Amino acid sequence: MDLKILSGGAMQSLMAEAVPLFERNTGRKVAVDMGLTSTLRKAIANGAAFDIAVLPRPDIDALAHDGKIAAGTAADIARSAIGVAVRAGAPKPDISTVDAFKRAVLHAGSVTYSDGPSGLYIAGLMQRLGLAGAIKTKTRLTTGPVAELLAQGEAEIGIQQIVAILPVKGADLVGPLPSELQNIITYAAGVSARSANLEAARAFIAFMATPDVTRIIRAKGMEPG
Repeated sequence: MDLKILSGGAMQSLMAEAVPLFERNTGRKVAVDMGLTSTLRKAIANGAAFDIAVLPRPDIDALAHDGKIAAGTAADIARSAIGVAVRAGAPKPDISTVDAFKRAVLHAGSVTYSDGPSGLYIAGLMQRLGLAGAIKTKTRLTTGPVAELLAQGEAEIGIQQIVAILPVKGADLVGPLPSELQNIITYAAGVSARSANLEAARAFIAFMATPDVTRIIRAKGMEPG
């Protein structure tokens, strides 16, 4: 029987390489449904069938508390930092300090971030830095990779998890947020409390900690969990 994984969209590039590797090594087939964390949380709460969920750790923990994730099956997979990007070939602003980052955001003609986990953090960050009002009219939210808007010339500066920026052609990573502003999102995997493939699901989660997958995680701009 196939394994079914529900995964947050930021993990798409990792899953695109790790899943085929697992399939080749085990002979098992894996189906992956990608989506926004909030959408997947709601689907799971409403009884969606799955074997493994790969989501930010707080969401996995909440689902475990609600009895949707089997006790003792959750494991951290990867840690993802937030970065800043611009359209490929565009001048890269200085974001090396908090003040420099604030200037870059204020001077940009338009700013984009997602309505996913990193976007919620960025929205709060803009409030804390006193920038929310100043950039309100030039902010674009997106459900997909912010780098795609940059590549299409629809925004000047984008802020999202680095793992979601790197795969997009037509956008350049400027760098991570200054350390004082950084928010590391830890993605974890957990087995559905209703999974009929408990052994295979546990094997997949263990596989995500192997050296081969660890190399992929680092190549995607993340660190192993």
